[in-house]
Amino acid sequence: MALHVPKAPGFASMLKEGARTYSGLEEAVYRNINACKEFANSVRSAYGPNGMNKMIINHIEKQFVTSDAGTIMRELDVEHPAAKLMIEASQMQEAEAGDGTNFVVVFCGALLEVAEELLRLGVTSSDITEGYEKALQKTLDVLPTLSCHEIKDYRSLVPVRNAIRATVMSKQLGNEDFLADLIAKACISIMPEKTTFNVDNIRVCKILGSGLQMSEVIPGMVFKRFVEGEVTSVTKAKIALYSCPVDIIQTETKGTVLIKSADELKNFSQGEESLLEAQIKAIVDTGATVIVAGAKFGDMALHYMNKYGLMAVRLNSKFDLRRLSKAVNGTVLPRLTPPSTEELGYCDNVYVHELGDTSVTIFKSEGTESRIATVVIRGSTDNYMDDIERVIDDGVNTFKGLTRDGRFLPGAGAVEIELAQQLAEYADTLPGLEQYAVRKFATALEFFPKALADNSGVNATEVVNQLYLAHKQGKKTEGFDIESEQPATVDVTTKNIFDLYTTKYWGLKYAVGAACTILKVDEIIMAKRAGGPKPRAGGPGSDDEA
Repeated sequence: MALHVPKAPGFASMLKEGARTYSGLEEAVYRNINACKEFANSVRSAYGPNGMNKMIINHIEKQFVTSDAGTIMRELDVEHPAAKLMIEASQMQEAEAGDGTNFVVVFCGALLEVAEELLRLGVTSSDITEGYEKALQKTLDVLPTLSCHEIKDYRSLVPVRNAIRATVMSKQLGNEDFLADLIAKACISIMPEKTTFNVDNIRVCKILGSGLQMSEVIPGMVFKRFVEGEVTSVTKAKIALYSCPVDIIQTETKGTVLIKSADELKNFSQGEESLLEAQIKAIVDTGATVIVAGAKFGDMALHYMNKYGLMAVRLNSKFDLRRLSKAVNGTVLPRLTPPSTEELGYCDNVYVHELGDTSVTIFKSEGTESRIATVVIRGSTDNYMDDIERVIDDGVNTFKGLTRDGRFLPGAGAVEIELAQQLAEYADTLPGLEQYAVRKFATALEFFPKALADNSGVNATEVVNQLYLAHKQGKKTEGFDIESEQPATVDVTTKNIFDLYTTKYWGLKYAVGAACTILKVDEIIMAKRAGGPKPRAGGPGSDDEA
């Protein structure tokens, strides 16, 4: 008979065998803080225009080379529960503002790092979180007063380009003017008169070869496909769209045809052919010159389409078909029936063009207002073009943000230092222990100019000192000069380095929310994983797990 080993008394005795609990400052809180610090430091080196790229190979062996924190976090399989909270906060930031994911993680990590010092001095977690929430409230009150630039007319190219420039610069230093110009042109060209701007209406087509400077904006849609038939160019095209195959229609019910002679077989196939020709002829009679289908074209159907001079384009993706129907203002039909006048789409030019060794079919709108614009990216490698696509995505999201709220804050660390200075003064007015947390909040804001300086190879302490000196003299728009080899400051309004107000607003909220949630955790209970791998000896807070 096996010897019965009694369980240790206490909370662990209630859980399944193999479950683990960690509680108190040393076991739970410090472990969580250390994991978050490690994670924040890993993405902090990717912050700013001189940020380093990360090479990530994900679980399906796909390789990414990027400094975009959103992509880095999406592809990493992070296990640590506290670090996951930070990632979720940054994902919310991406959903809300489209940019500023790195800001959230770096700031959350900085808040936890400075909170650790207070915890070791004996300040309780509740006092720290209370102080952080007061500091956040004060910050959000001060933030609107720091606005240094506002765009009221977002259909004007030059102001929009200048506003998007800093967003592009943070990922692609050196190409910011060219890319900001492309993004601004694409966004303004599809800006509707009444409804709101839709990010999904800016498409990206990546074609290998040539260089970035050969990239262009095409009003309309571009597909990396060749046409199915012989017709390769149509002007003033009327477009019939189908989600079904363009072929001999299969009957809906199964049936058996008994053929007794060669004449009957000949008449049967001839009947099918004449029926298909009649369908194609009926589509031609509506005025259609292009047929776009979401499924295959039969050989017989292509024969008759070539005979009547119809252009045939096949799209594999139902989403592409839906977007094209929106771009040409047509209706996608589920069956091969002649479209009515209202269901036909219209496009000024549909043609096949060769870029490098890639054939593309272009649906181009020559009019003043297009519904969808496509940015054709050229580049030497797929990884490089993927990175350019992420830059365009951030730029388009910035444009969407400024159509809602056109206010901009000074960039290059200027707004963070100004907030830190005002918070330090605010902390002196508070009577309780939360004043220490407010001061540490101000210290955490200094991490941003320090990160910019560190990534540029400049003495960070010297930069922060110079920024504080400039801001004490009332120069609220003074930020770190990244182009200088020595620690130096510059008036960011002269260099067009602006941060979107809404991006900073939500970034601060999400980072503080995540940091306070992590600080409020004082116990980790890990139930035994059912049939999963055994937990590692390092525990949930070990650095190797983060």
